[in-house]
Amino acid sequence: MTARVDVQANRAARDWSRRALAGRILWGCAVPFFRFSPRPCWGWRRMLLRLFGARIGPDVRLHPTVRITIPWHLQIAAEAGIGDGVILYALGPINIGARATVSQQAHLCAGTHRLDDPARALVRAPIAIGADAWVCADAFVGPGVTIGAGAVLGARAVAMKDLPPGTTGIGNPMQIRRRR
Repeated sequence: MTARVDVQANRAARDWSRRALAGRILWGCAVPFFRFSPRPCWGWRRMLLRLFGARIGPDVRLHPTVRITIPWHLQIAAEAGIGDGVILYALGPINIGARATVSQQAHLCAGTHRLDDPARALVRAPIAIGADAWVCADAFVGPGVTIGAGAVLGARAVAMKDLPPGTTGIGNPMQIRRRR
């Protein structure tokens, strides 16, 4: 009986509006045009994301293998670079500052679930990457985390708390090592 109540609670707690679901379906249809574009077609990918509501600044470089869940939750300022295989799991807003770099295979996860809620309600927690910050290869940035301006999150680091501006964070869990 308890399992049935949980299933009904999950059905009752809709996480997405019909409009959002339709947008996600349309984005899914557009993804091949993003993914199979030649590498130097930076402008094409910026334009495609803008058509889906992303706020993308000039000279942003997104590699064709970047995986974006919900583009209308994405804001990337001028001259930022998003490397090969990056996952931008934008259930909540993701804001990437000017000249910031998100290196290959990094994962920015702006969504989670409430563990204290039997229905496991979706939480859309924003992520902010400051101007001139660098999220190195294979790093993970969790929901609700801010990587400060000029900060460096080291390779394979796991940031589940904020990284102050101008600092370097390494390891799992992330530890702040020094000021830059």
